[in-house]
Amino acid sequence: MEKVLVLLLVALAAVVYAAPDPRGLIINLEDGEICLNSAQCKSSCCQHDTILGISRCTFKAPENSECSPKSILHGVYYKCPCERGLTCESDKSILGSITNTNYGICLDAGRSRE
Repeated sequence: MEKVLVLLLVALAAVVYAAPDPRGLIINLEDGEICLNSAQCKSSCCQHDTILGISRCTFKAPENSECSPKSILHGVYYKCPCERGLTCESDKSILGSITNTNYGICLDAGRSRE
């Protein structure tokens, strides 16, 4: 059993090193590539439309668009967090955080709200 595991690890290492640019196979994924977690994406947002849908890396939410607050609980979002410098004004309830349904709107943190 140990020999099989070692052989599998060697084969995996050979495949990774044979790729012309090994970055991007598991991490550093570009927008549009399939992901399992936001940590894999260059944009830091892995998004899916439905619970059974395929998740893909995508850009963060621009100003005045729907967003989800950043969360350590969810590696995959229905709505991406805001771009740098913007805040997601949303419902801060615990239930919304757990179910990932606390959507809001990206607003400029520096602008005064009237």
